[in-house]
Amino acid sequence: MENVIIIGSGCAGLTAAIYCARANLNPLVIEGKLPGGQITTTSEVENFPGFPEGINGFDLTWKMRQQAEKFGTRFHGATINAVTVADDGSKRLVCAEGETLEAKALIIATGASPRLLGIPGEKEMYGGKGVSTCATCDGAFYRGKTVAVLGGGDSACEEAHFLTRFAEKVYLVHRRDELRASQIMRERVLNCEKIEPVWNAVAEAVLPDAEGKVRALAVKDVKTGAPRELAVQGVFYAIGHHPSTEAFATLLPRDELGYFKTLTDSQVRTEVPGVFVAGDCADTNYRQAITAAAMGCQAAIEVERWLV
Repeated sequence: MENVIIIGSGCAGLTAAIYCARANLNPLVIEGKLPGGQITTTSEVENFPGFPEGINGFDLTWKMRQQAEKFGTRFHGATINAVTVADDGSKRLVCAEGETLEAKALIIATGASPRLLGIPGEKEMYGGKGVSTCATCDGAFYRGKTVAVLGGGDSACEEAHFLTRFAEKVYLVHRRDELRASQIMRERVLNCEKIEPVWNAVAEAVLPDAEGKVRALAVKDVKTGAPRELAVQGVFYAIGHHPSTEAFATLLPRDELGYFKTLTDSQVRTEVPGVFVAGDCADTNYRQAITAAAMGCQAAIEVERWLV
């Protein structure tokens, strides 16, 4: 019987592990399919406190892992199939690749993955070569350059407007002839001289230069079929995320987008006693490494209090 099992090894899970280990809870971390989480695919992280020169995403989570191990955290390289709670509520059962583990408490920190389009070039240039899913994270790399944002909702408008702080020009590529965003966001974007909407258009391919970095975005007019190339150095996806919560659908309530629901007075406590959530699997607003880490801290402290 484990005191606490932490499912997920990104910034939220590793921070939770550090706090749980320092509280002598001897946590076990189930690493999942992508040890270190989505941030390991980011070549340069400049907005995580404590690294004024920036740090590679993999190196950041590796340092977190080393810190967690220093205090006694154990790691198990498996993925989760199902999680249940014993009928008497005494333990939580984690099925990981045919093995059943028992714990008094659980922290679920399985993260979320950005929605991509599956078009040529996006994966090859994702993470450091011009394709990004986070303007807050990467916008500063595009000072004085031209970029494109894909999407038409509030997130896309927010990303496009944020990027005008750095980019010389921002194309906003949307498959319809009007934005789905709220009125205030539509007005903000359409009244900005740095933003040029590209209506009735879908992205067809991200085109590389000789160095394998983004040089253009190929789009097609959905009404006429006419092709067009947008000369850009960056392409930002703002078409939503997939929270990694499917394995827990029968255990915890989720919202219409699949994110975990928490109690109204807590970011990390759920309606199931002894089960806590942290990071992007429960965060629909910020999705930053630092906020995921903060939620991991909260979840660990809540576990410590719950186990007393």
